[in-house]
Amino acid sequence: MKTIFLRVSVAAIVMLSAAWLGSPVSAQQTVAPEPQAATPVQGAPQLAASPAPATVAPSPDATAADTGTRSLRPAAPVMKELSPWSMFMSADVVVKAVMIGLAFASLMTWTAFIAKSIELSLVQRRLRTALRKIADARSLAEAQFALGAKDGILPSLLAAAMREARLSAGISSDEGIKERVASNFAEIVRAESRRVRFGMGVLATIGATSPFVGLFGTVWGIMNSFIGISKSQTTNLAVVAPGIAEALLATAIGLVAAIPAVIIYNHFARLTKGYLELVGRASGAAARLLSRDLDRSHGSVHSRAAE
Repeated sequence: MKTIFLRVSVAAIVMLSAAWLGSPVSAQQTVAPEPQAATPVQGAPQLAASPAPATVAPSPDATAADTGTRSLRPAAPVMKELSPWSMFMSADVVVKAVMIGLAFASLMTWTAFIAKSIELSLVQRRLRTALRKIADARSLAEAQFALGAKDGILPSLLAAAMREARLSAGISSDEGIKERVASNFAEIVRAESRRVRFGMGVLATIGATSPFVGLFGTVWGIMNSFIGISKSQTTNLAVVAPGIAEALLATAIGLVAAIPAVIIYNHFARLTKGYLELVGRASGAAARLLSRDLDRSHGSVHSRAAE
């Protein structure tokens, strides 16, 4: 009787400990050994053995299934680093082509800015110097001698005036000579205006079309992003954000190309206007020298006739 009581007590303690710790216990540990039939003692009271508390141990199969479920559960996607270069490399082919085209347009903008700045600075300084040299000249020949054999708009105007005066020798009508010289001057000024404006049309085109080209790349990229979202069947920000960021990069590059192009175009428009005003001054100076020569020649003819 005492032996049976001790065995039942030990088994109950073991099962309670296992349940409290949460560790699975094998069936051999949880199932109490069957008590051996004891020979009843005469005169001794018969005590009914209390049944051992039933403890259900966690099944090894259930534990393994739970562990497998946790291991098969997809981990949350980690957002990749979004740098401009990584976004460009992972973008669609069409978006890449748009970005490369806009980058080339931006390169053309800054190339035109450097080249036209140097060109306009040189021609303005050269024309101002030439105007200072002929400020005290009294005839076309004297002005040409002061300038020397140099290229420029003012030497071209003086040469055109002298050529027309030579071709019109013997014609007494000064108005006709001045009209023909003014026509030649207008042609020279228009040619010079076209020359100094060369390249500004490219700047105007880049400034007007770059935002729309970048917007086309953005629309194309967002469309591909939505297609990828529908295929992945998730709206997680880590999945959606990279594609949208790559698409918006095209618009950003378009603005980077367009804004400087518009500013540089307006800057060159002001510089060109100032230079053409100097050209107008040079044309007027050449016309005044021609008028002096014509008056001087008529004065000499009148003096000879008076003699």
